[in-house]
Amino acid sequence: MLKNLISLYTNSILYTEHPKHTSDQFYIFFDGSQKNWLAIPKSNLTEKELNLLQVLYEQVKIPSKPLTTLSRKWHDFLLLNGPMPSLSTDSNFRFIQFHIKGLGVDPTEIEPAIKGFFSDEVQIIWEDEHNGIVIEERRQLSLTESELTSMADTLESDFYVKISFYFGKIYPYSSHLRTHFVQEKEYFEFAKENLERTNILTFEKIFPAFVAFNLPEYMKEKIKMELSSVFSEDPELYTTIKVFLENNLNASLTAKKLYIHRNTLQYRIDKFIDKTGVQLKDFYGAFTVFLACLLFEQRK
Repeated sequence: MLKNLISLYTNSILYTEHPKHTSDQFYIFFDGSQKNWLAIPKSNLTEKELNLLQVLYEQVKIPSKPLTTLSRKWHDFLLLNGPMPSLSTDSNFRFIQFHIKGLGVDPTEIEPAIKGFFSDEVQIIWEDEHNGIVIEERRQLSLTESELTSMADTLESDFYVKISFYFGKIYPYSSHLRTHFVQEKEYFEFAKENLERTNILTFEKIFPAFVAFNLPEYMKEKIKMELSSVFSEDPELYTTIKVFLENNLNASLTAKKLYIHRNTLQYRIDKFIDKTGVQLKDFYGAFTVFLACLLFEQRK
């Protein structure tokens, strides 16, 4: 099956829907039995491998989306490990990755809408119809996290899609730019697979869950034995405690978000403390309980 080839060919992309556009640097193969399309970088295939794949699968021709010269350089650098774009060495850059979930997504309509929110010129490159990268050169302060949230809400309302952004860090122009991008891409892919949906994602929002997911099994069992079993007995308690911790132990804000009275919230918090013996207003207690919440969420 085509999906088994992803591990063999670096930077290949699997589609579950017919792609409308792709880079001319890829060969596209179609698996009729699984209804999958796989884009493999041309540079990764020898002539012999290409001939074999053409026998096993249908090779399809898909029009490539035209890129500007600079966008093409960024595309090849980030996605195909090509040479770095020649830019000012005193510039800073930020990568804002996005994922669009919905039917009939048209990049040619959404791209201008995204660019319209930025005061400076940005480059946008697409991996496929649902995933892309905004490349922002930082000459001045641009979108904050709250403004990016507003942009996501606007795009969802205008195009009837669900969209999430990974808000990358700011990096100086250097040979390490691609390494930073690849690491951020790993975090974003993890979040799409494992976290409850949210519009805006950052390193600090993802990394605790990333750590929890990669803990050794014996560590996960210890936390389950100490804390997570309480959540299994009372899932409502899990929701309450997690929202309380995510809102910096602010009782008023937590009660408002959960649509409950503050007295009800305090009752549930006291109930959790009585059952576990762990204080939430202590940093170490809050950290440990939040880790337990993340592990319980993964098990769900």
